[in-house]
Amino acid sequence: MEVADWIAANAARTPDKPALRAAGETLCYAELAGRCDAIAAALAAAGIARGGCVAWLGLNGADMLATLFACARLSAIFMPLNWRLAPPEHRAMLHDCPPALLCVDEHFAAASAEAGIAPAGTHCIALGAVPAGWECWDDFIGAGNTLQVTDALANAETPLLLCWTSGSTGRPKGVVLTQGALAANADASVDMHALTADDRVLTTLPLFHVGGLNIQTTPALRAGCTVTLHAKFDPVDAFDAIARDRITLTVLVPAQLEAMIAHPRWNGADLSSLRAISTGSTMVPARLCRAVHARGVPLIQVWGATETSPIAACLHAGEALRKVGSTGRAAAGCELRIVDAEGQDVPTGASGEVLVRGRNVMSGYWRDEAASRRALAGGWFHSGDSGHLDDEGFLTIDGRLKDMIISGGENVSPAEVEAVLLDCPDIAEAAVVGRPDERWGEAVVAVVVPAPGATLTAEGVQALFGGRLARFKHPKDVLVVDALPRTALGKLRKEDVRQLVAARMAAVAGKHEEQVAWRSR
Repeated sequence: MEVADWIAANAARTPDKPALRAAGETLCYAELAGRCDAIAAALAAAGIARGGCVAWLGLNGADMLATLFACARLSAIFMPLNWRLAPPEHRAMLHDCPPALLCVDEHFAAASAEAGIAPAGTHCIALGAVPAGWECWDDFIGAGNTLQVTDALANAETPLLLCWTSGSTGRPKGVVLTQGALAANADASVDMHALTADDRVLTTLPLFHVGGLNIQTTPALRAGCTVTLHAKFDPVDAFDAIARDRITLTVLVPAQLEAMIAHPRWNGADLSSLRAISTGSTMVPARLCRAVHARGVPLIQVWGATETSPIAACLHAGEALRKVGSTGRAAAGCELRIVDAEGQDVPTGASGEVLVRGRNVMSGYWRDEAASRRALAGGWFHSGDSGHLDDEGFLTIDGRLKDMIISGGENVSPAEVEAVLLDCPDIAEAAVVGRPDERWGEAVVAVVVPAPGATLTAEGVQALFGGRLARFKHPKDVLVVDALPRTALGKLRKEDVRQLVAARMAAVAGKHEEQVAWRSR
C-alpha cells in the first residue's frame, strides 16, 4: 500500500475513529481523508503534478500533515522548513530547491513576506493574515472544490519528502526520501513499538524533522492509531495530554525529558497509560533513563539520521532496562556495519564508522551528486557517527568521527567524557571538544551548564573523573556557560561549541584580568 493510500484505507475501515487531535479540533479518519482530498484537489488546480514541490513553514498542524499525504497522491514532493531558522536560511533552502508553492502559517507569514524568502515564480499562501501579494489558504483550498483529482501513479521509488539536515556538522543538505523509504520506516516503527491501531500517540516534536514526523506520527496514521498533535512542546500540555487522552506512546528527546523531569508534576503525574517513551537525536544521559524507568515506563532509544528516515537502530521495551545506554539493534529491514578508515569491518566491541543499508535510506541529496556518492558509497549510508556493536549486536554510539580528540597519541571519545559529566545531577548540559595543545596535540575541554540552583567550579567538575576514566581523558579545561548551542531537535552544534571555546581562550589570553570559570589540570 502506497503512502497516498494510508489515510483513505483507514477511512474505509474505521471512518468514525479519531485520527488526529490538533488545536482543539478532532478529525476522524473520514474527515482527515476528506481534508487530504481537498488539499490534493487544490494543489492539482494550481498545477502541482509529479515532481512538483510544495514547501511548508509553520508549527505542527493538521493541514501540514494532510498536505504531505496530498503530495503523495500527486507524486509531488513535500518540503517542510525549520521554523526556528532565520529568514536568510529559509531563503537559501528555497532557492536551492524552488517550490511551486510555499505555504506559511500565521506565526511566520509576515516576517517571511517582508524578508522575501520565496524565489521568483513561487506562489505564496498564508494561513491567517495575508501579506500583500499572497493568497489566503482558505481561498486556495476553495479553488479546487470542483476538481476531480486523478492520482498520479506512485511507486516505492517516487520522491515524497525533502527534509533539510540539521546543519549540526556543516551547511544543511536537502535529503530526498521516497515513498518506499517512509513505508519501510513505518515497518520499523511498528516493530520497534509493537504498534497497533489501539495505540494513542502524542507528538510534540516539530514535524519539519523526520524525528517528529516519522518515528511515530506517520507510522501511527498508517496503523490507524489516534494521534494527538501539539503545535510545539510545552511540559504542562504534555502532562495534560498524556493523562487526558490516555497516551500509550510518545517521543521525547533528552531536552524535553529534562524539562518534564524537572517539573513539579513529574513525580505525581499520571503516566499509567504509557507503554513506552522513545528518545534519541543526541546522547541520552543514564540519569534520564533511571528517572523514567523509576516511573515504571520503559525508555527506548532510537538511532538514525535524516538520511535514514530516521529509524536505523532501536531498542524494544523489553530491552530498555537491560541495555541502558545502547541504541539497540538494527531496526527491522535494516543492516548495520562498523568499519575502519579503510572500510573494513572491525571486530565486535571495536569502534568505527556506523554504516546503514535498507529501504529506509535516502535516494540522495538534492542536486548534490558528489555528496550523494560519498554518503552512499558501496550501497551503504555512511553516517559519520562512530559506534561499536556488542556480542549481541546492540549498537552504542561513541560520537561523531570528526569529533574524536587525539591527545598525546591516544583517542578520546567525547561521548565517553560527556557521559561522566551528565551523570552528575549538578550538570544540566555538557559538551566535550578538543583544543590545540603544544604538548599533547589536543587537550580535552568540558563545556558545562549548571543545573538550576547548582554552582560549578572547574575543580569540582574535574574531580568527577577520578577513578572513572584514564587520566588522559580528563578535561584539562572547564568552561561554565548558561546554555549550549543546539539544533531544533536538541543536537549539540559542536562547531559552535568549538568556536565558543576558541573565543573564550582568545579572551583569556588577551585579558588576563577577566574572571572566567577556566582552570587547567
